[in-house]
Amino acid sequence: MTHKLTLASRSPIRAKLLQQAGIEFDAVTALVDEEMMKASMRAEQAPHRDIADKLAEIKALKVSQKCPENFVLGCDQILSFNGEIFSKPKSRNALRDQLMALKSNRHDLLSAAVICQNAQPIWRFVGRARLTMRDFSETFLDNYIDQNWKSVENCVGGYQIEAEGIQLFQRVEGDYFSILGMPLLEILNFLTVRGVIQR
Repeated sequence: MTHKLTLASRSPIRAKLLQQAGIEFDAVTALVDEEMMKASMRAEQAPHRDIADKLAEIKALKVSQKCPENFVLGCDQILSFNGEIFSKPKSRNALRDQLMALKSNRHDLLSAAVICQNAQPIWRFVGRARLTMRDFSETFLDNYIDQNWKSVENCVGGYQIEAEGIQLFQRVEGDYFSILGMPLLEILNFLTVRGVIQR
């Protein structure tokens, strides 16, 4: 029996990555208070990697309860910098402050994926990428925000490296798909082992 894949997210980029890889799936939004969960785990001084992993797991578990026979994929991404977690910017000013803090520095993107079946986690992976921003001018930054705010306001970090956001960087290390928010190659490996993708 071939199990269906359900993406526990309405993220356009994650859906696009699966579609472009030729994977059939449906998408169901997982209603999770991410900010509250992050705050709680940060108060317990949980490692940032564990926070990303737990958020991905909670999303997958919630949706798996509705469609237990499916492979349900939950994903989450966290930007880790100097012991802090940066979230999606809530305003243009927040984005500017965030990018000024990251300027000339290196940060990590942690992209977690958890697959559940029958409301139990059966596979998990956390990819890490390291990105170094260049020493851009404030004029460049203001122009970048003016031109890109609408497309990046829902992005962790406030940039898309597949678009103009790549101009912010001088060095990118790590898996491209993990930077986009989904460790796609590892997910495809799982789906191949489980027969969703033909060997």
